[in-house]
Amino acid sequence: MYNALQSAPKFIQQQYKFAAHIRDPAHNQAPVGIEDRRMGIYRDLFYKNVESLLAGTFPVLRKILPDEQWHRLIRDYFSRHRAHTPLFPQMPKEFLQYLEEEFEFKAKYPAFLWELAHYEWVELALSIETREINWRGIEPKGDLLLACPILSPLAWLMAYRFPVHNISPEYQPKTPQPTYLVVYRNRADEVGFIELNAVSARLLAQLSESPELTGQQILQNIAEELQHPSPEIVIQGGLQTMQQLLAKDVLLGVRAT
Repeated sequence: MYNALQSAPKFIQQQYKFAAHIRDPAHNQAPVGIEDRRMGIYRDLFYKNVESLLAGTFPVLRKILPDEQWHRLIRDYFSRHRAHTPLFPQMPKEFLQYLEEEFEFKAKYPAFLWELAHYEWVELALSIETREINWRGIEPKGDLLLACPILSPLAWLMAYRFPVHNISPEYQPKTPQPTYLVVYRNRADEVGFIELNAVSARLLAQLSESPELTGQQILQNIAEELQHPSPEIVIQGGLQTMQQLLAKDVLLGVRAT
């Protein structure tokens, strides 16, 4: 890359130097001949645009991190990460990739850092998801036990090591607490979440993985996995859970016969 840049036209070399300085002014000198006051305007403008976008996308993460830690994180991302898209709505996903693969100061930050960021990103991703629900072949009021329940494509099952939905400046868990959530967007385009227990999370996973099975077959399988002495209790409890999910648009209904 360096050799190719050396042989590039002067104006291209100047552009690369300009960009390198804006991204990481501590390690890259400004291009010769440009007043530092003017370079300072660009340095502040570019950094503040990125920082404000990420602060708005990850508001809880911003609130729990002290200013020094937050700006160190964003500055490192801004200077080191090579994004694969110029689109601003995709920048939060790029930031997630950075946290997972490139971030080098993990020991000095909360253990739940990536999971909290992922949870906040999911809310954004669902809000701008362009996929449409195809209601053809769905009976919204069908029998959830005797027919095959349909899981909404706008309902995403998440499993985290920490209770990310409860994290705040007042509550920051130190030890893992396995947490299951379904984050969804309803027909009014409102994004919400439901906390699940391990059994209801298993139910949602089965609905996603085995759409050819009826609700009763899925619940019977779960009762067998649990070795429950009274499968009918699992089935009735599962039916109540499915009815609640149907009311929230997590389930859309059943496959039409």
